[in-house]
Amino acid sequence: MLLKSSPLGSASTARQPAEIDILQLSPEMKAFLNDHVRGRHGDDEKLRLLIYAVMGEGTFKLVYDEVTRTAGETFHDRRGNCLSFTNMFIAMARYLGLEARYQEVEVPPDWSIAGQAFLLNKHVNVFLNLGYETRIVDFNLYDLKMRFDKKVVSDRRGRAHYHNNLGVEHMLAGDNLQALAHFQQSLREDDSFAPAWINLGILHRREGYPEYAEAAYLQALTIDRENLVAMSNLANLYEAEGLIEQAETYRARVQQHRMENPYYRYMLANEAFTGGDYRAAIGELEYAIKERPQEDLFYSLMSMSYLMIGDREAAQDWMKKAAQVAGEDASKRRYEHKLGLLMSQGSEP
Repeated sequence: MLLKSSPLGSASTARQPAEIDILQLSPEMKAFLNDHVRGRHGDDEKLRLLIYAVMGEGTFKLVYDEVTRTAGETFHDRRGNCLSFTNMFIAMARYLGLEARYQEVEVPPDWSIAGQAFLLNKHVNVFLNLGYETRIVDFNLYDLKMRFDKKVVSDRRGRAHYHNNLGVEHMLAGDNLQALAHFQQSLREDDSFAPAWINLGILHRREGYPEYAEAAYLQALTIDRENLVAMSNLANLYEAEGLIEQAETYRARVQQHRMENPYYRYMLANEAFTGGDYRAAIGELEYAIKERPQEDLFYSLMSMSYLMIGDREAAQDWMKKAAQVAGEDASKRRYEHKLGLLMSQGSEP
């Protein structure tokens, strides 16, 4: 229903998003690559030169902002968000003959409030298959250190992300017609993309069409039955409509799924630690570590929590485990340095 018609009006008068090729290279991009990378190099060397050309210390400076752009727009403006940079890098890598694809990273929900609804920011990066090994190129400013689940996805899914992002940008700017066009196009690219259904629901609820919003949220839950953002938005919608029992049902489901999420429990542990409740932090971390035993940040916070309650031996043991599971040499060295400090302090008379 919402893909064909909407009470918000027809999207036929809006600029048709289907005409956009988000991976198209401009002549300037090709010239840049020919100057900096193209040549008789192996794939590993091509990738190294490409990364240095766009992320090194040369004249090409990329600036992060919250606007979603195509590959060509990102190169021209030297600006964009993580999806913008991903579009540009995939397009460039493919021009050089590298196998580059979109990859979704299942980062825990990072919710921002839009009116009375929650928007979900999903993260995307670049997956490269060099034959003998795979590489990840990630432009996320927050330096994802945790081992979140990842999934390589199609170009259609990449375009679904693009149009969904633009839909959110237009919606927040008050351009509902263009927002509708992009959300609908996102779902034409991939109708299993739950975030676009959620945002389509948000758009209709903001404009006073709760029945359409409900249909969109429920469709998102049909696709992803554990989607916390869809559940939260449904709970808020039902509460506003006076359907308290339904609202409480979804709120209970949200809380249950949150408490089962090790990253949410890690967040609670951080809050407890900051508030001085170190035993509560330890309790939350025990669950988080049981569910995700390869997250070195969990062990590090556990070590600090034990240190704060005066159990230096346990603090040393947990810091050793943090160093053991750390995936990067820099992280291992950091934990080993902290362990050395704990050991030296423990040997003092």
